[in-house]
Amino acid sequence: MIVRTKTTTRFGVLLVVAAFALTGCATSTQAAEQPVTAGEAVTMSDAWVKSAESGMSAGFGELSNDSDQDVTVVSASTDASPMIELHETVANDSGEMVMRQKDGGFVIPAGGTFDLEPGGNHIMLMGLPSPLEAGGDVTFTLTFSDNSTYEFTAPVKDYSGANENYQDGDMNMDMDQ
Repeated sequence: MIVRTKTTTRFGVLLVVAAFALTGCATSTQAAEQPVTAGEAVTMSDAWVKSAESGMSAGFGELSNDSDQDVTVVSASTDASPMIELHETVANDSGEMVMRQKDGGFVIPAGGTFDLEPGGNHIMLMGLPSPLEAGGDVTFTLTFSDNSTYEFTAPVKDYSGANENYQDGDMNMDMDQ
């Protein structure tokens, strides 16, 4: 009987150890499979905003995506402007560089970057309620297609250049103002 008890006890201990091991594996596997949101995968570097007395300005920098999935910025917001659009700059039929809202937002490739720069893609601030003065800061919140968000702060800098027009021709984005 003693031999049988030792065998039963050993078997019971092995079952308990195996159960703990499997529980630990399941927890590790579940944690590894948790999807990363776009807001957790994206970072902004070299961010800045063009100073402006009134009217319009734009935000620039480099967005990086550390995930293995493309992510899409669908909108941006800031207290510095009541109207924000994601813009691209393209040549119109006459070859003039014009800005227009970027259909579908900005796609940041998996493991890659997406540049926001004067004369190219940028975050457009319109209807500025107060001046954006060099030395100040602007805080933005980006919203992604998965409804996650990412917040960053950009310094305001003086800049001359990138004089584009809107595609409809009714608004001039004179960055020299």
